[in-house]
Amino acid sequence: MAGKKSTFQKRLEKHHDELRWLYMELYGNDDMFAELCSQMYEYDKQRSQQLKKMDESREKEPDWYKKNDILGMMMYIDNYAGNLKGVKEKLDYLEECQVNYIHLMPFLDTPKGRSDGGYAVSDFRKVQPQLGTMEDLESLTQACHERGMNVCMDFVMNHTSEDHEWAVRARRGEGEYMSRYFFFHDYSIPSQYEKTVPQVFPTTAPGNFTWLQEAGHFVMTTFYPYQWDLNYRNPRVFNEMVYNFLFLANKGIDVMRIDAVPYIWKELGTNCRNLPQVHTIVRMIRMICEVVCPGVLLLGEVVMEPEKVVPYFGTVEKPECHMLYNVTTMASTWHTVATGDTRLLKLQMDIVSRLPKEYVFLNYLRCHDDIGWGLDYGFLKQFGMGEVSHKKYLNDFLTGAIPEAFGRGELYNSDPTSGDARLCGTTASLCGIEKAAYERNDEALAQAVRLDLMLHAYMLTQSGIPVIYSGDEIGQENDYTYHEEPDRWGDSRYLHRGKFRWDLEEKRKEKGSVQEKLFTGIGKLEDIRKSLPVFHTDADVHTIDTQDHAVLGIVRENAGQKLTALFNFSAYEKTVRLEADSSGTELISGEKLEGGEVRIEGYGACWLLEE
Repeated sequence: MAGKKSTFQKRLEKHHDELRWLYMELYGNDDMFAELCSQMYEYDKQRSQQLKKMDESREKEPDWYKKNDILGMMMYIDNYAGNLKGVKEKLDYLEECQVNYIHLMPFLDTPKGRSDGGYAVSDFRKVQPQLGTMEDLESLTQACHERGMNVCMDFVMNHTSEDHEWAVRARRGEGEYMSRYFFFHDYSIPSQYEKTVPQVFPTTAPGNFTWLQEAGHFVMTTFYPYQWDLNYRNPRVFNEMVYNFLFLANKGIDVMRIDAVPYIWKELGTNCRNLPQVHTIVRMIRMICEVVCPGVLLLGEVVMEPEKVVPYFGTVEKPECHMLYNVTTMASTWHTVATGDTRLLKLQMDIVSRLPKEYVFLNYLRCHDDIGWGLDYGFLKQFGMGEVSHKKYLNDFLTGAIPEAFGRGELYNSDPTSGDARLCGTTASLCGIEKAAYERNDEALAQAVRLDLMLHAYMLTQSGIPVIYSGDEIGQENDYTYHEEPDRWGDSRYLHRGKFRWDLEEKRKEKGSVQEKLFTGIGKLEDIRKSLPVFHTDADVHTIDTQDHAVLGIVRENAGQKLTALFNFSAYEKTVRLEADSSGTELISGEKLEGGEVRIEGYGACWLLEE
């Protein structure tokens, strides 16, 4: 009589045939597939009992991450608390913030001065020494799990640092390692790629290839010259990167943010973006997760409008990523702040709301990166907003280059030829808190705080997982000290990547301070959100016509509850007339409203729970 099958065997049997079919379709290599399965078994054996217990629990409740009580926060370890041990010591504060999803920005080993903010990894199994060790990481994830917190990290799949062992050996001319990248002895083939492949950073890192004088070859470098693109046509690359993935998952990581997903397959004659083979690779990783570490979620970094990122969710039968970023809504939000016109944002909400509820987006106001103006200019054209002139207006407003502006950002990757540029800055500085505080203008400061809170209320109204950028909860302003650091002065993204201001954090208990108003206000919004089923991901969501382009209206309905949310993107009080019999409680103020008429102060928000 055959012995009882292990949990691993049952999971592998469920996915084996599809996994093998996809692997053979890409690679046609039985030996490498057999090695992959063997290593999956080894990583399953190495996975701790605590993590396996969590896996089993999440398998029984696969929608655990879709609830309305999850709140994320992203942070740089060194900026926040010095190192991994420091983060562990600050978990009490994160609990006070009601955060139960922590995104630790890149912490794997990178070369100083050529790290791209941690995205040029030289060793996938080593923590940057100044941040700690793998043992410290494991200790932190265990402590987080004991408190019901999840930990997210970046897994950089597209490339390695030129200091990675593979790259060092490839540079020496070792064929096995050269085949793990894209090496060319002359420019004939790279020149063909350049005809169809767009440049990511045309001003700071033009072209997609770098000449290596000592190696006598060109190497593909889509992002920066010190980041060498991996060649996923080579099954050794796929297998080894999967092993790195599983090694990190076994350290207690709950969410793997796959960096630059659309770029990971290259094909001559194409734009090397979003190719079918990318989806094959992501689907295989999803299945490998479900076999070895089913409690781990995949978060795809796909920077495109929602209808175009949808394929990265896969299908109900063959899912790929669990979650994706809601990038376009974020950019559209800041467009609306600058223009006071919600029509584009309403369109964006309508598009997202029509997508299947199975699709989970991460929603955010600011993150570690810049704001790129990838807006729907075809739609904006009908309102007289041309792409070039409108981008300039947005950047002028949010950098304070025009008299009526309150934003205090800086440009990133500005291209004088095309007039294109991206934008950097913290939420507080872009909302006007920095300007008002500097000018000691109490009225303007109160308005800026209202705008900041209104934007957070809007983010929390969207379906999905809201993520706060560390420091936003206390109104942290831009950090201009990066201008004095040789390793950073050329990258304006460090404007909003400053050290966490623990001196400001202490002021959150000072009644009437900016820190207290924001910390308490955001906390109250989150208390409301997690207490009501109307905020659950399963809710039906649609926009309404408020008869005023400055006011965005969103309706959420679920479990017999109906919430009408209104957001005033103008500095002036507005009155919105709902249905005559609309009455209920405005959840933020606690006031009772009747008669269907709602007054909203400038940059105010309203959450009306109808009765």
